[in-house]
Amino acid sequence: MEEQEWIYEQLDKLFEDSRDYQQKALILAAKKLIQEQYERIEQMKGELDGTLWSPRSWNE
Repeated sequence: MEEQEWIYEQLDKLFEDSRDYQQKALILAAKKLIQEQYERIEQMKGELDGTLWSPRSWNE
């Protein structure tokens, strides 16, 4: 989580310092993309954890 928070802080600083509309839009899109990627990582961790602890797949 610390890495994610650091990335968000850096993007927020860039957003505040920027005067260009296109750059601000790009920063917001990057922030949204990063958030979606972290959500996917968490989902995949949960899926992997569930698969590893599923008794049905132990015999395969």
